[in-house]
Formats: sequence, C-alpha cells, structure tokens
Amino acid sequence: MNYTILLDSAVSRQLRKLPVEVSQKLDEAIRSLADEPRPSGCVKLENSKNSYRIRVGNFRVVYIVDDAIRIVNVVEAGNRRDMYK
Repeated sequence: MNYTILLDSAVSRQLRKLPVEVSQKLDEAIRSLADEPRPSGCVKLENSKNSYRIRVGNFRVVYIVDDAIRIVNVVEAGNRRDMYK
C-alpha cells in the first residue's frame, strides 16, 4: 500500500527553517504517510474532499490524498500557532 510523497516547495522551505530535531520528527511523520496515508489520529479537514491533518507535537502537517494514483501531497507543515492565522 505504498503511496508516493510529494512536498510543495513551500513545505520544503518551512522544514528547513525549523530546528533539526523538529524537522526530523516531521520528516519521519511525513515518510510514514507513504505506508498509511490515514493513520490513527489524523483529522479530515472540513470543506475538502481528500485533505487531512496530522499532529506532531505542537506542529501540524496538512496533506491531500489521491487514492486513484496513490499520491500523498503535503501542502503545509508548521507550528500550529502559525498554521491557523
């Protein structure tokens, strides 16, 4: 059940700006989405068909799952205080 992970360029920049330990935790969480795109604890976002959010400590990862072509597109990652402004 392997999915391909795609990162938006903005997400790559956001991850590079974070401290190394936080970036590593987010990277592990994002990589785990390839095996299980809807892990326990993920939240389906309202008003969207295939958008989900996972929590990694105080950080959030927002992504879109396309089951037809088996892709997980990560569209946003960052601290929750910055994500909901």
